[in-house]
Amino acid sequence: WYLFVFVVTDPFADAIKGNDDDIQDGLVHIRIQQRNGRKTLTTVQGLSAEYDLKKIVRSCKKEFACNGTVIEHPEYGEVLQLQGDQRENICQWLTKVGLAKPDQLKVHGF
Repeated sequence: WYLFVFVVTDPFADAIKGNDDDIQDGLVHIRIQQRNGRKTLTTVQGLSAEYDLKKIVRSCKKEFACNGTVIEHPEYGEVLQLQGDQRENICQWLTKVGLAKPDQLKVHGF
């Protein structure tokens, strides 16, 4: 016997405050880094400090079926790292959930 419990909560409830004008203040930089062979990392830098980045990573991991983490970069501060080339996915997802507008996304990479 299996018991399935689905709790529908908004993981971004604490991130959504006020009107659309203060969604995101600066640019969000999405980069790709080459690892070994065909392996790549996608990094997301520049998300507002008001957002809980661990919740965002948890939701991205579920959505894109990849692994990810939040790392502390000496120059860029807290940065999201996702396995694989997730540049298109993360752009569409950030605009879909309302964390950034399309004109605030800057995609770097080959």
